[in-house]
Amino acid sequence: MREKYSVLMSLYIKEQPNYLKQSLDSMFLQTAFPEEIVIVKDGPLTLELEQILEEYNAQYPGVLQIIPLEQNVGLGRALDIGLSNCQNELVARMDTDDISLKERCAHQIEAFHKDPELAIVGTMIDEFIDDPNRIVSSRVVPTETEEIKQFIKRRNAFNHPTVMFKKSAVIDSGGYGSLKRRQDIDLFSRMINKGYKARNLNESLLLFRSNEENFKRRKSWRSCIDTIKAHYRIFKQGNCGISDLFYVASSQMFMFISPMWLLKSVSSKYLRVQK
Repeated sequence: MREKYSVLMSLYIKEQPNYLKQSLDSMFLQTAFPEEIVIVKDGPLTLELEQILEEYNAQYPGVLQIIPLEQNVGLGRALDIGLSNCQNELVARMDTDDISLKERCAHQIEAFHKDPELAIVGTMIDEFIDDPNRIVSSRVVPTETEEIKQFIKRRNAFNHPTVMFKKSAVIDSGGYGSLKRRQDIDLFSRMINKGYKARNLNESLLLFRSNEENFKRRKSWRSCIDTIKAHYRIFKQGNCGISDLFYVASSQMFMFISPMWLLKSVSSKYLRVQK
């Protein structure tokens, strides 16, 4: 029997229409076809984005569930609203500018079948700049729960757009919460330290768009402060030590003050596997 699962996405006005199309196409081409794709419209959208949603709604009737919000509430709040509208226990996260490989969800469902205690299953990612056929690097994360529990004290142990999780486990852990950014690492830390079992599949099943804008966001003061805030919350919850918090704070400040060429060099050498 085909496993039913939902796809959870959030869409806002600054998204690129052609990226959205690539993202949606990749989900509709899954070998394990989703029962529903829940898209939260995080505030008003452009006419072009609205037209794309209408096109896919007509092409795949009954699959898209669109949740409109009158104003932008931020990713975390939008995802919590979307999650409450998901009809299935298994929920696959997806961003509106990435591309899932067609076997992604089938492989994750298989992992849940093999180990019913799992609450989160992520994957590795391959990164590209302009052409999805030209992979430039990969982000490799730990695969087993105990490794993940140690890793997440300092860095996100999941590639957020790849995760499939159990809705009940996320809600039981408090959902994405109130943080404007970095809400995913806060949520996953709470889940892991609450005792939920997790795994990352040792294969890249998503293509991640890594361009100049991506580096600018990572280097921004807003990103620096929000990352420190998220890890301070993890520290206050007792899920990491003072040395871990200091490591995160100092590394984020280093990223902020470093010139772009140095940030790219450090990222390539220490944070990514180059292709």
